[in-house]
Amino acid sequence: ATTATKTTDTLIIGGGPIGLSLAYHLSLLHPNNNANITIVERDPTYARASAVLSAGGIRQQFSLKENIEMSLYGRDFLRNASELLRVDDDDEDDVVDVQFQEHGYLFLAATNEGKNHLIRNNQLQQSLGADIDLLSPSQLKDKFPWLNTDDILLGSFGKSGEGWFDPWSLLRGLKRKCQSMGVNFVKGNPVQSVRDYQRGGCITAVDVMEHERDGGQQIMCRYNVNNVVNAAGAHCQEVMNILAGENGLQYPIPVEPRKRCIFFFHCQTQQSEHIVPKIAPLTICPKTNVYFRSEGVSLNEGEATGNFLCGVSPSENVDKPIQDMDELDYPDHELFEEIIWPALYNRVPAFGELKLKSSWAGLYEYNTVDQNAIIDFHPEIPNVLMLNGFSGLGLQQSPATGR
Repeated sequence: ATTATKTTDTLIIGGGPIGLSLAYHLSLLHPNNNANITIVERDPTYARASAVLSAGGIRQQFSLKENIEMSLYGRDFLRNASELLRVDDDDEDDVVDVQFQEHGYLFLAATNEGKNHLIRNNQLQQSLGADIDLLSPSQLKDKFPWLNTDDILLGSFGKSGEGWFDPWSLLRGLKRKCQSMGVNFVKGNPVQSVRDYQRGGCITAVDVMEHERDGGQQIMCRYNVNNVVNAAGAHCQEVMNILAGENGLQYPIPVEPRKRCIFFFHCQTQQSEHIVPKIAPLTICPKTNVYFRSEGVSLNEGEATGNFLCGVSPSENVDKPIQDMDELDYPDHELFEEIIWPALYNRVPAFGELKLKSSWAGLYEYNTVDQNAIIDFHPEIPNVLMLNGFSGLGLQQSPATGR
């Protein structure tokens, strides 16, 4: 491998939505293409990127003020994405359409504790400007006649600003916009760092193994840097270890890769004796936390597609960090048979007759402390910014994180 040396102000490791959003917002502060940003991404096809394998949801129904505010910014960003991510010489075919479908999230409470939790959260959500309604069991039945509300005490529904969108369109749109703003993209991965202990352990350079596209030749390139950003998603701990070097860290980053599966199923709309949802919001079942939502855009407005996505987080005793990425090739069908389908059938009687069409698995960057994002410089490496540990919220929080 030959060695080259380059200089960049900000080296971002990870070219997913978080890294791209940071590059975009940083470039806005330097309108003449002089932000001098380099993004290192090991797989520009994004075949295993968490974002494109996710359910693509966005919600404001949180109990933490910061999460709600971040999601409100994300909502506005998605609504205006075609304008924000427009590139000067775009023709109509190139306009970014993230297909934001504001069909809401629906949280259900089956206990008094759950009911009080929804009420408390709703007061905070509404005070911050989120458009969330509390619905009684009879209101739920009127609005969602397909829903079994026998054991439900209260529902919390996002009337607007919540729903799902196309992660690939957002990713592609952000990348094209960043390229037009002068951001430099490199296919490769960091292999070691140079630290200056006279300057508090700051990183002065990062060695990147660059994978050249033609002929697969590898080139080692040393990047002299002012700032380094860890936006490596589920692989952030590995990246932090490389940046820390042989001395390691007293405070390693508490984030590990976990496996999450999504299942795609069809429910015949005509043949069921029960009502099949025309458009189901992203509904979270109480007790099990199994979720489901409609998938696909119906050709005739109001006509049901009969297609749905669903999933659940595994229980704590089996939810372990994954060591071998090949595990992602095998979604856990026992999870569907034993936990998800019974919960679906209980909540939507029509789902008693469904046909599982496909499934896939992706990585989840799980913050073992509190499942919330870490956004700050590392105390031991003062010029390394951590954007990590989003625990399933990375895609929807990417616009606000970048800002």
